[in-house]
Parts: sequence; structure tokens; C-alpha cells
Amino acid sequence: MTLDPKLAQQELAKMGKDGLSAAELIDLQNRGGLTYNDFLILPGFINFPADNVSLETKITRNITLKAPLMSSPMDTVTEVDMAITMALLGGIGILHNNCTPEEQAAMVKKVKKFENGFITDPIVLSAQHKIRDVIAIKNRLGFAGVPITDNGKVGGKLIGIVTNRDIGFREDIDAELSTVMSTDVVTARYGVTLAEANQILRESKKGKLPIVDENNNLVSLVARSDLLKNRDYPWASKHPQTKQLLVGAAIGTRPGDRVRLEKLVEAGLDLVVIDSSQGNSSFQIEMIKHIKETYGSKIDVLAGNVVTRDQAANLIAAGADGLRIGMGSGSICITQEVMAVGRPQGTGVFQVSQFARKFGVPTVADGGISNVGHIAKALSLGASCVMMGSLLAGTTEAPGEYFFLDGKRLKKYRGMGSLDAMEKNDSDNSGSQARYFSESDKVKVAQGVTGAVVDKGSIKQFIPYLITGLQHSLQDMGVPHLSELWNMVDSGEVRFEHRSAAAQIEGGVHDLFSYEKRLYK
Repeated sequence: MTLDPKLAQQELAKMGKDGLSAAELIDLQNRGGLTYNDFLILPGFINFPADNVSLETKITRNITLKAPLMSSPMDTVTEVDMAITMALLGGIGILHNNCTPEEQAAMVKKVKKFENGFITDPIVLSAQHKIRDVIAIKNRLGFAGVPITDNGKVGGKLIGIVTNRDIGFREDIDAELSTVMSTDVVTARYGVTLAEANQILRESKKGKLPIVDENNNLVSLVARSDLLKNRDYPWASKHPQTKQLLVGAAIGTRPGDRVRLEKLVEAGLDLVVIDSSQGNSSFQIEMIKHIKETYGSKIDVLAGNVVTRDQAANLIAAGADGLRIGMGSGSICITQEVMAVGRPQGTGVFQVSQFARKFGVPTVADGGISNVGHIAKALSLGASCVMMGSLLAGTTEAPGEYFFLDGKRLKKYRGMGSLDAMEKNDSDNSGSQARYFSESDKVKVAQGVTGAVVDKGSIKQFIPYLITGLQHSLQDMGVPHLSELWNMVDSGEVRFEHRSAAAQIEGGVHDLFSYEKRLYK
């Protein structure tokens, strides 16, 4: 019998929803562990445009990003350029620790100084300094706008300012700044809001706006370049008070890492990532407790790595603000192969995220991300953010030099568990060895490999592609806001389907003699 079309919804209610709930998909008894390629998300109902989809998310208890994207603390992925650009585009970069504490702290300072609201510790010179001093600052830091005070320090009486125009065509670089500085300086009184300061910059058309107290003593500085960055990067991840870019950094669990962390916090660190391949250890629990007792709410702690609820429970109880999920799923990681320990990433993300959410602890899916679809799947399984290594390796902002092989432009990419990474520093400064508890081993057992990846260009194009792709993915699911995704998954509104091997082949490019795969323009 043919039914009345008007009764379609009632008939659907009788038959029940199509597909599987997330809990039915992650069926350990019957299916075992699942990776991102083992399932699909079924389409939902669209009643909103893709560019209206909000991707705002918490990555820890106290840190919110506009985009759920984080770069991995690997020495071939995240240093200053990557961290700055990730923050400008709405994500966050995690600086690696395969270096000395001083080098890592210097990287944090460079990120924090790149874009500021009120620059509370600007570079200041005195009238007795020379033009060569300004040139040295320009060569080192990239700018030449320097306020001049009577004592050459913040807090001294403002007597002028030197800009690139003042020194651009001067050949006598040993001349004192008193001979070239501008004394007619536009200033703002201490207590002015950032919006008011930016308005003064717009109207005065100046590059720098010194902020002074009632006695004309220099208190801080506002830069026009930062105003332009605010316009060009509206999604930028910034500290709510200082308006500086957010940045994270990795540390280990050795006693020396407490000293390292102290230097990082002094440099302005926002997020500390305790970097360990197996986070469920007494060492990490002690480190979390130390950080919380020493720094309180001044800094958030992303703990891990974990893949089970049992591991997660110990770190949550110790005070972790977020959890990093993944063990052996990265493209350059061989932990599962060598150690026989780990878990398929899809299952790990679901199991840990489901548990951590009960305590208000966000999770970060780390490893196994090779395309936009994997990001969407990780988020649908409960992660609040994804950490990317291979996906960002080979970009302009990643550390390292390009080289050519067989006509292709490549960049080196290695796992932090590779012998290549472990041998970069001595054991006292090797974050790579500490990550795998290998500092004292006479024989180093590799848990990663060294390879090369194809040039991907700048993440200034690549990250917007990932963001737009993710917005379209959520639109296809019928999810208008990322913050609603997990609730819709938990209620069974977002549905899933397990994929057979044949279905995975069908879902990719097939039956073509040749093709070109261009992902974005």
C-alpha cells in the first residue's frame, strides 16, 4: 500500500533514525578499534549558510579559540613563524622543546611581542644613543619606531621618538639620536582604552602612539602595525587582557623542566603542554600538581598523551585543564609497531573525550589527521580541537630549508621519537628523548622516523582552506555551531555509518586513467 506523502515524518518516527549513534559505532566488542577512515558521518538538515558556522571552541578550561586548530610541538613543525601565523589565523602554535630553555623562552617572547595591544615593555632608547643603535634594532626586530626618554628606559620622561623616516637617508650612523629625533610627539594619557588609542592612531596617521602618565613619563606604547593586523586577522587568538597573541610550549617531566617552565612563564606563556608519548605516569602527575601549586590559574596545562579512560582519570584528578589524545597514530610515529602499545585514533578520541567531558575537560585529538574530513571526524567523536603535524609540515612557516628531489620541492619532517630528533641535543636539553623516557638509555629505541613532505606553500592560504572546509562539513551534518556538535552527537541527532574496505575505495577517487587533485585556490 502506498502511503500519503504527508505522513513521511510519522513513518520515519516509527522506523527510527537511519544510521548509528556514536556509541553504537564505537562497538569494541564487535568492531574493535576504529580509525577515521573506518566511518562516515551521515548528512543532516541544512537551514543555514556555511560561512555562518561558528568554529569557536575551548581547548582547555580557560582558553578559547576561534578555530579548533593547533600545531604540534615538533622541531620540524612549530617554531616562531608557525606559532605567530597559527595564532593570527585563529588557532594556536605549540613551540617544541628540543632546544635549550633559553632558546624556547626567546621563541615565546618573539610570539608575544609580534602583535600587542598595549606594549608594556617597548624598546626604548635615550637621546645619547646613536643612529647605529636604531639600525641594529631594525635588523634584529624588524621595526625602527623607538620612543626616546631621558634615561632610555620605560618610566623615564618622554622627550621624542625616532622613526624610519628620521634615519632612512642619514649616512652618519654615529650621530646621536638627539640630532634626528622628532620632539613633536602625539601621545595619549595612561588610562586610555585600546579602542580610543587605535582611534588616535587612525586620526593622527602616526606609526606609534606613546602612552604617558600625568608627568609625561612613558608607560606603554601602541603600534599602528598592530591596528592593521587587527583588520587583516579578525580571528586572531589573543589574550583577553594584554591582547597579545596566544602561544603554547612543550615541556617534559624532568626536574630541569621546572626551571624551563619558569623561564617560559616569565616570557609570557599562555599554555603549557606536557609532552610525553605515555602520559599516565607518576612523573606527569607530579608535574601537573607542581604547576598548579606554583602558578595557579596563571597558566593552563594540556596533559597527555592518553588513549584510555584509565589514563585520563589520573591526569584529570591531578588537575589537568585539557587532555591530548593519541599514541602511535601519527604519520611518522612507529610506537604501535615497535612498542605494541597504543590505540586506533578514532576509538581513543571517543572513549577519552566522552569521559573527560563529564569533568568539563576539553580534549585535543593528536595524530592521524591528514585532511579536512579527518578534522571533522575527530571533532564529531568529542575532541574540542585537533593537533596537526604532518598536515603543516612542508609549509613555508615550518622550520627547515626546502630541497629538491626528483623534481619535487620538499622539506624535512621527522618524528620526535626518531633517532635524528633524539640526537639533536644532549640529554639535558633533549625534549625528544624525555618524551619517550629515553634520556638514560644506552641504546636508543626509535619510536619515529625521518622523512620528507612536499611543499604545501604558506599556511596563510592552507589554514583558511581547512577552516572553510570544516564549515562546509558541519553544514552538511546540519550543525550550525561547533559547540553544539557534541550535544547533537550525544543525543543521537548526528548519525554515523561504519565503512567496509570496498566503501572506502568507493569514497575516494577511482576508475580514472589519471587525475589532478587540487584542494584549494
